[in-house]
Amino acid sequence: MAAHDDATSATSATTGDLAAGRSGNADARVETLAAALADERLDHRFKGLPPDAEGLTAGALAAEGRSVFTGGFTTPLLTLSAEALSENLALLETYTERHGLAFAPHGKTSMSPQLFARQLRHGAWGITVAVPHQARVCRAYGVRRIFVANEIVDAPALAWISAELDADPDVTFVCYADSVRGVELMDGALRAAGARRPLDVVVELGAGDGARTGARTEAECAAVADAVAAASTLRLVGVAGYEGEVPDADPERVRAWLRRLVALAVDFDAAGRFGELAGDERIVISAGGSAWFDAVADVFAEIPRLGRPVLPLLRSGAYVSHDDGHYRHLTPFNRVPEEGSLRAAFRLWAQVVSRPTDEQAFLNAGKRDAAYDLDLPRAQVVRSGRDGSLRPADGVTVTGLSDQHAWVTTAPGSGLEVGDWVGLGLSHPCTSFDKWQLIPVVREDGTVEDLVRTFF
Repeated sequence: MAAHDDATSATSATTGDLAAGRSGNADARVETLAAALADERLDHRFKGLPPDAEGLTAGALAAEGRSVFTGGFTTPLLTLSAEALSENLALLETYTERHGLAFAPHGKTSMSPQLFARQLRHGAWGITVAVPHQARVCRAYGVRRIFVANEIVDAPALAWISAELDADPDVTFVCYADSVRGVELMDGALRAAGARRPLDVVVELGAGDGARTGARTEAECAAVADAVAAASTLRLVGVAGYEGEVPDADPERVRAWLRRLVALAVDFDAAGRFGELAGDERIVISAGGSAWFDAVADVFAEIPRLGRPVLPLLRSGAYVSHDDGHYRHLTPFNRVPEEGSLRAAFRLWAQVVSRPTDEQAFLNAGKRDAAYDLDLPRAQVVRSGRDGSLRPADGVTVTGLSDQHAWVTTAPGSGLEVGDWVGLGLSHPCTSFDKWQLIPVVREDGTVEDLVRTFF
């Protein structure tokens, strides 16, 4: 994919604007800073790592090529499949290219600079975050284009953003606005900070009554846009929202809301609301979670010609690791299988530490280790504590989680013993990454090839 990056470097060189649809060579700084994480020393902060790796760097441990099973790693241990990560990253790159979409994957899924670097390498325009702390992590690791999918009304955070914008003309921030009051607070904080560059704003259209954030009506959106226009510290650059919050979401309801979002941009353009955009800067129309990006692609393909080009920006993030629960059922590739298939990259290894009855067992992984907000972990494979052989986890079912234990029921013939390792599939990557600060990336044969650092 390096040739693709080289080909886009000319457009990526546009300074501090919304012109470039894909990332380019200017993200070499992200690569360099992310690679420097290999120099971090290993110690007690990082659970599951071999005790005898104390004092090694992360890069040195990865270079040893240890087996996750026999190399001294301890349970519980979260791993990422090297093959699944690579396939998922490549798949969304080709998908967005095929459908003419720019891509700013939601970084709060992983909060990993190493994965940010790989996403940018695979053509991402920038990284999406939800809160200022996450934006600070992105900037600390060199990310130049940051989309904040939230209205920011925290004055210290806005002062920091203003300082970042003023210090580097290559930096772009875009954030939501969904209320006149929010615009007033943003403007006041930026004025107090002495902002010299305006903050780019997209008006957020809510997904309907009972949904999450966003102005509920087009008239409210217009009022927010008028407030932005009246604030010299802000600049209206587009519209955005999150279709995953459409009440009783189905393909028809989601597409109907997305068409409202596009129509809002058309109306704003006709009214001359994007007049502050300069040169080849584009109107931002952004949506996209990981459940409906097929609908986003379909509707954004219908965007009519506007007064200036459009940046159709998809923000899906859970694809990078996928999962074995929530997103496994909701992935758009289930609806359009000819587009490809994502692979679940997570596996949590836990050990059987108690077998009080023939029908019950307990593993040494619980709420501190596994996502549980949407679905319980799914037992997939058992590694024998006697001979290291692998077998399907037939008859092994996780029924609950305590702080540090998984409750397991076993059917007759499961053969589960104290000392066995159980490989668990996890649901909801957003609450899996946040429980682990350093995650081994493991090849199919069990060899550790890298360690991914997270910052939550």
